[in-house]
Amino acid sequence: MARRKRILASDSSGDDDVNLTPMLDVVFILLIFFIVTAQFIKEPGVDINRTEVDNLERQNPLGILIAINDESEIYIDKDQVSLQEVGFRIRELREDNPKGRLVVQADRDSDAGTLISLMEIINNEDGLTAIPVSVEQE
Repeated sequence: MARRKRILASDSSGDDDVNLTPMLDVVFILLIFFIVTAQFIKEPGVDINRTEVDNLERQNPLGILIAINDESEIYIDKDQVSLQEVGFRIRELREDNPKGRLVVQADRDSDAGTLISLMEIINNEDGLTAIPVSVEQE
């Protein structure tokens, strides 16, 4: 009799295991959902000393960052590009993120002529008349 109780007790312990497979499936589906729906910001790849101002307006969601460093070199997505290539690169990035905002980061020591030429190209490509320029808060 005691032997039967031990056998029955050992058989019932196998049914008490928790099956984690459905939970892992749900976690992986959620992970895939967040990866697919996330908007990735393409960083320009250089450090910029921005001009300080007191009137700030946040630009969300960011999509394209274009940087001009202190030597008036233009960087998009960590690559240095010439002024002639900027239009092509903007069109290329617009295919990936058509609704993202375009923001220019200009170093305070950069040449104003380069910034003006860049803004003209952006105006021709995107039709933007008001181009956001990234600044630092006072």
